[in-house]
Amino acid sequence: MARVLVVDDDPALRRVLSLGLGARGHTVLGASDGRRALAAAATIAIDVVLLDLGLPDVDGLEVCRRLRETGDIPVIVLSADAAEARKVAALDGGADDYVTKPFGMDELDARLRLAARHFERRASAADAAPLAVGPLTIDVERHVATMHGEAVELTPREFELLAYLACHAGKVVTHRMILGDVWGPAYVGEAHYLRVYVHRLRRALGDERGAFLRTEPGVGYALDPGGSPGASTSSAYSG
Repeated sequence: MARVLVVDDDPALRRVLSLGLGARGHTVLGASDGRRALAAAATIAIDVVLLDLGLPDVDGLEVCRRLRETGDIPVIVLSADAAEARKVAALDGGADDYVTKPFGMDELDARLRLAARHFERRASAADAAPLAVGPLTIDVERHVATMHGEAVELTPREFELLAYLACHAGKVVTHRMILGDVWGPAYVGEAHYLRVYVHRLRRALGDERGAFLRTEPGVGYALDPGGSPGASTSSAYSG
């Protein structure tokens, strides 16, 4: 089971999570603010971080960003804010999942175990050779993507999505498959996430017309090895 760091300034919630997750076999550590959380992550072997965004000293999104700079620990955000913009910002900042308070302990346990499995997959993928799809090259180990030899600036979540599509290059991957494998089963109905991220990926790749990252209307998306970024395509604006 996982060693979990709970970052929340509410001692009652930390106690509830310690008891609930402890009963499910996890080892639970606590931190009441961002400074203590970053110190713990730097000195203790942590498997998953449960992170509240409303911390008293440092914004939770900043804590997530710093965790991503220093390592690849899975981060699950716990927040009372259900706004879509806040969720997208957290996922953009490197969070693996976003759970809205209040939540069920069994659901949280399932998401925690899923995040840990995703981390194991990323760790094993890091040993793989770079992926090449037409003019795109993705080095998973170095977390670098290049288009025509030029570096592409991507958020952690954008990179993960692009790497997933590259692994299935030339094939249409359905919305549910992408959401389930990249975001997790809890997000299979959140197709609006994909529209946001695909739009950003196309802009970053210089593929605004969608010739390289193609849309299959009503089905999903595909990276086309023969597609030329900038070329015209009828599916370019269908999301």
